[in-house]
Amino acid sequence: MLEILEFAHNTEVPLLTYNHETDLTAIVNLVYLAARDFYRIEREDKSGIGYVDYIFYPEIDRHADGIILELKVDRTPEEAIQQIRDKKYALKFEGTLGEESRYTGRILGVGIAYDRKTKVHGCKIEVLRESL
Repeated sequence: MLEILEFAHNTEVPLLTYNHETDLTAIVNLVYLAARDFYRIEREDKSGIGYVDYIFYPEIDRHADGIILELKVDRTPEEAIQQIRDKKYALKFEGTLGEESRYTGRILGVGIAYDRKTKVHGCKIEVLRESL
């Protein structure tokens, strides 16, 4: 996943805007475009006590993995995962009061980081919840 993301960033983004988080967001859109066949993808969605950068809701198979993706520039993937946990983004998959969760698959936290100086990407994937 990291190699694909880094390749797309290096080949698709102009050097003048290479270091902007908005361009990293555009690259994530490009790389994850194929996921739209199986997921409803929301950006800056209200979740838990904050706004998650990307959240992937399984649309076809409710047993598929839900994915929460947080982007960081000049930070670490671990910091992105910690934000996912601290802000309780996974609550979005739990349903509302009195409603059973529609999603029974695992919930994956994905932290993607980019260092402006070295132009190196980092990624960490963590299981936030096992399958129900």
